[in-house]
Amino acid sequence: MQETISVAQKNVLTTLDQKLFDLVNNIDILDAIGPLNYREQRSIFFESNHSLSPEFIYHKNKINTFSLKRKLFNLPLEKIIDDDLRLLYSDVIDSYVDKVDQFKSIGSSDFLYDSLRYYGEPSEKDIRNANFILHLPEVTNNFSERCLNTKEIENLLHNFAHQEGYEYQLITDDNMIANALVSGTTIKINSAAEMSETAAKALSHHELGVHLVTTLNAISQPLKILSMGCPANTMTQEGLAILSEYLSGFLTIKRLKNLALRVLAVESMIKEKKFRNTFLLMKEQYQVPDELAFTITARVYRGGGFTKDYLYLQGFHKILNAYEYSPDFNNLLAGKTSLKYLPIISRLIDKEILKQPTLVTPAFKMPVVNDEIRQFIVHAIK
Repeated sequence: MQETISVAQKNVLTTLDQKLFDLVNNIDILDAIGPLNYREQRSIFFESNHSLSPEFIYHKNKINTFSLKRKLFNLPLEKIIDDDLRLLYSDVIDSYVDKVDQFKSIGSSDFLYDSLRYYGEPSEKDIRNANFILHLPEVTNNFSERCLNTKEIENLLHNFAHQEGYEYQLITDDNMIANALVSGTTIKINSAAEMSETAAKALSHHELGVHLVTTLNAISQPLKILSMGCPANTMTQEGLAILSEYLSGFLTIKRLKNLALRVLAVESMIKEKKFRNTFLLMKEQYQVPDELAFTITARVYRGGGFTKDYLYLQGFHKILNAYEYSPDFNNLLAGKTSLKYLPIISRLIDKEILKQPTLVTPAFKMPVVNDEIRQFIVHAIK
């Protein structure tokens, strides 16, 4: 922070910022709802001919939700002079109160309602977008891509990170649902991951080019507020990540269809509340291979009903629009930001309370020109 605010106010901010960070630093809902017995339950499901729904188990919740919420509400926000900062901290605290409630209900039917309250549910427009994408004809290539194994994917991600100068740790995980994810500065790779080279390159731009970049930029900020994350930042972060796949030239129709299937899986989960029904919807109505159908279904049923997955397409649409029309678009990379708070973040950067992003997503710096068909498709998502 520069001399745009007094030394006394700096001390107030840094003290409050650190206290809030200490309270919420270990709250990671994605890690908390990662099933500890994913592979075992997948095997049981298929061996039972899809009749036994998975019974996932999770890490035991060690958070005292009542005590934590009381501490969050007792933070002295009234001491923050800057209106933008006070609003941002207030909204972040309210957001974490909702996240804490999700922790309390993991593994129970109440988790779905806490998830709906935090992430929302697919709208009619989301469903129309998904159906539009699923009716697109498949694009066939004249060549067959070799499938990369886990070690080859690991090498590709390592080379990407090394080339960009990112600080990171890379580990493999035996119980992941996703092929890869970024947690803090750790890149986790599913030990059973297999994908085409195109998909692996898209993954590197998604996970490292956005999720790791926004983590590293947040760490470099004078305040930790953007490491904690703006409220409901998932849609923005995933939208940025899908945009990076598109601008790098690696976003395929197959990938878009996968995202569309997630929207319909969330809708089915909310209405049916039966794992088998959602799985069979994927398998029978949309001809999804068994393994992928299980993965998509498990993603939305984990924790007790997780609605996050419908946000990818909606986020992509909104972030693509911001990319094309917002002059301060790159400020979204300053940390775990949300499009709703972009004006506030930009003002805080102008006031030198926050810093412009140090790292910029490679695909945003040097975007490729996609073919006319892909341009039409992504702009047809509303």
